[in-house]
Amino acid sequence: MELHILCILLAILSAVDARLNLKKKNTVFDQALYEEVLDPELCHQQVMYLNSDTVLKLRFIDAGLRLPRSVLMVNLVDLGNYHQCLGIDEVRADHEIKGKYCMVRIPLNQGIDIDIPGLSKDNVDELLNKRIKEAQESLEYENMVHDLRGDFERMDLETFLSQLSLRLAVCIPRPCSVQQAMTSALFNLSAVGFQFEEDFCRLPGDKPWSPADYTAIVLFSVIGLITVLSTCYDLNHCLILKQDPKQANVLYRSFSVYTNAKRLTSFPSNSIQCLDGIRTLAMLWVIVGHTFITENFLINQLEAGDWIASAKSLWITLAPFSVDTFYFITGILLVYTTAGKLTRAGLIKNLHLFYLNRLLRLFPLLALTVLLQASLLNHMFDGPYWINAGNQVHNCRQYWWTTLLHIQNYATPSSMCLPHSWYLAIDIQLHIISPVVLYWVLNKNRKVAWTVLTVTLCILFSTTTYYNAYKQFPGNNVVLSRTVEDYMPNYYMNTFTRAAPFFVGMIFGYILNTWKGNAPKIHPGLVVLFWTLTFTIFGLISYAIHEVVQRNFDNLVVDVIMATYSRSAWAAALGWMIFACVNGYGGPINWFLSLDMWKLPARLSYAMFLLHYPLQYTINAKALAPVYFDVAAFTFKSLAYITLTFIVCFFACLLIDAPCSVLFKMILGGGVKKEKSTAKADPPSGELATTSHKSNGIK
Repeated sequence: MELHILCILLAILSAVDARLNLKKKNTVFDQALYEEVLDPELCHQQVMYLNSDTVLKLRFIDAGLRLPRSVLMVNLVDLGNYHQCLGIDEVRADHEIKGKYCMVRIPLNQGIDIDIPGLSKDNVDELLNKRIKEAQESLEYENMVHDLRGDFERMDLETFLSQLSLRLAVCIPRPCSVQQAMTSALFNLSAVGFQFEEDFCRLPGDKPWSPADYTAIVLFSVIGLITVLSTCYDLNHCLILKQDPKQANVLYRSFSVYTNAKRLTSFPSNSIQCLDGIRTLAMLWVIVGHTFITENFLINQLEAGDWIASAKSLWITLAPFSVDTFYFITGILLVYTTAGKLTRAGLIKNLHLFYLNRLLRLFPLLALTVLLQASLLNHMFDGPYWINAGNQVHNCRQYWWTTLLHIQNYATPSSMCLPHSWYLAIDIQLHIISPVVLYWVLNKNRKVAWTVLTVTLCILFSTTTYYNAYKQFPGNNVVLSRTVEDYMPNYYMNTFTRAAPFFVGMIFGYILNTWKGNAPKIHPGLVVLFWTLTFTIFGLISYAIHEVVQRNFDNLVVDVIMATYSRSAWAAALGWMIFACVNGYGGPINWFLSLDMWKLPARLSYAMFLLHYPLQYTINAKALAPVYFDVAAFTFKSLAYITLTFIVCFFACLLIDAPCSVLFKMILGGGVKKEKSTAKADPPSGELATTSHKSNGIK
């Protein structure tokens, strides 16, 4: 049976590969279209005509080239008017004159003869010198230059400007190349002699439909049809014929919206109620954090940098710890539920199901997100900087297989199909290696279990301490003092360096399982002490992150301590919080985290994790101008993202995840069975959480 299922999966992957035809030669934008419209002679004719048609010429100029707003606030981008440019379509003097939108890069350090009344090149130099002096005082000029050059040497104005470029939009006639248009009489820029290079151009209808698009349409149409038929069968059986739902054919009603909606909104009781609140709040924290970092262009980057360096931004700079919260929860559930079901022999016997059930439960929503990113999201919107969203589409068409195989954090770290899916890859990789430790944890001898858990964590701490010190990684992923080129692939997305919270979770899972059904009696003084230590840990991590973020921070010892131990300390503090809540020492914290309002978002959290980032990327890519950074506005926008993501994910789970869950259970026969001889109590979810969606730290 298992071999048959694996063959089916391989066949599906091969079929998808053949149908999507995701080869390097495929591009998101129609490059042939850009080449076909070029006609130097026709361009010259249209430019000459525009010189005599002032109104039409002004429409081209008005939609394009202009100085960015707030250059002295380090906004070097102007996106023009994308839709106005592509909307130009006039027939004049036997010419069909249409607009083409392009972006160009213009280096700042070039001798441009500025001829604007009251503003000379000397005036501009004086303003820039003044602004750079301000930067030296408030932003540590050496460090800002280091971000641009990679070293700390001081530069003069000319050298500093040589590292910067304006990125400006231009609107030109369709037959023209950027070079021909920019040096023609249309803009009359040849006289000032500045340097520039073309970035990209856009035309209407330049996003051709791909095999991925057709596959998505066919697949979603089939699912829609099956859903309608399944729902009709279910409603007829339950409401019209009024028969017992248990007598209905499980396969026929597996896609029923009626039944799946009831299942999705029904919540069996479990013994770790507080996990719903922790999981939901952590997921919301992820969405809010990504809202603050996914904007393409900010008009006031210096103010944004000042805010990041201030204590007011701690609720955002601490957001990466939500990922460690998920790893910690995964470790807890892995031990807590497995120890109540299996012995060591049972684990070995059911190891294939341990892996297969886990992979299958995560597959439907992951495949859905990959397919959406590779296809339909590309046609949902458009904008002047859609090339950013297009890059994600291209990566999904090219490297979708690395994501489905959960190896993207090593195989394609710089061009992942879903940039945030590195978390899921690490989660799966930790799940794959977990039986090496879990086998000994299931030993009835507690000394053996504790020895293995402790030794594993100590080995991990000692090796990562040396590794982080050798690589000199910063103590946080958001730092202003320096940049480390290999930080993201070699630390942030590295299973080895991110594994400690997972194993801390296994330790607390073992503790919770040990005291299951027999709550310990802890002296009130110790309870107060443990809660004090918990909030102290949270406070010290917050203070340390604030210091690490500062532009003048330079302490390798603190960096190593933060990079190696802060995430585990965070997990340990959460461990006490969960232990206290489960055993009656949580008080108002347990009440808050166990509220019923967290249950549905917690159930949708895996889908929310997968889908929120592509939705943010898609919406941000349609922005028509650089965005002004304002904390209140970004917070409000994050609420909009949360609402949109929640709605989309509810239907994704209703139409895709819930039906597939039923089908997989039918195929696998219910997964790993509980061993009667060793069972102590039913797991909180009614199924083996470590091989289902409930073990995922995000769902």
